[in-house]
Amino acid sequence: MDDTRHDMIPALAEAVGRRLAATARTVAVAESCTGGLVAAALTGIPGSSAWFGYGFVTYAPDAKHRLLGVPWDRLDARHIISEATALAMARGARSASGADIAIGVTGIAGPDGGTPEVPVGTVAIGWTADAWEHAVTCHFTGGREAVRAQAVAAALSGLRDGLGQAFPG
Repeated sequence: MDDTRHDMIPALAEAVGRRLAATARTVAVAESCTGGLVAAALTGIPGSSAWFGYGFVTYAPDAKHRLLGVPWDRLDARHIISEATALAMARGARSASGADIAIGVTGIAGPDGGTPEVPVGTVAIGWTADAWEHAVTCHFTGGREAVRAQAVAAALSGLRDGLGQAFPG
C-alpha cells in the first residue's frame, strides 16, 4: 500500500492517534510547506486533545529561527530544504511543547521556488523523540496541492512507523 496517497491521510492520522493514546504519548508538529495540514489531519481525530497540543507553522526562515531555534546557518537557500533543517524544526517543536515526539516538515510545494539542485516537490521530513531520530528527503510529483498532500501522508506514515521504534512495546 502506498502511504503517500492523499486518501490515506485520515487512516494514517487515526492509526497515529490510537498509538499515541494507547501509550500515553504526545506529539507536536513544525510545518513549513504543509502550512498546518499535518496538524489539521491529527486534530481531525476525535480525542486528539489528549495527545496533540502544539503545532507550529513556520513558513518564513525567521519564524523557524525565532520560534523553533533553527540555527541561521540552516536557513540559507542551500540548506533550508534539508533533513538537518527538518530535524532542527522537530527538535525545536519538541523542546517548546514538551511533547514526547515531534515532526518537522520543510520543502518546496511549487509551482515556483525550485532550483536544479532542489526542484519543486522536494520535501524533507524529520521525526525526533528522546532516544530516536530519523529524517528523509522525498521527491513528490504533481501540483502544489498534490505535493502537500503527499508530504502530509509521508509525515504521518513516518510518525506511525517511528512510534514503534521510539517507544517499543
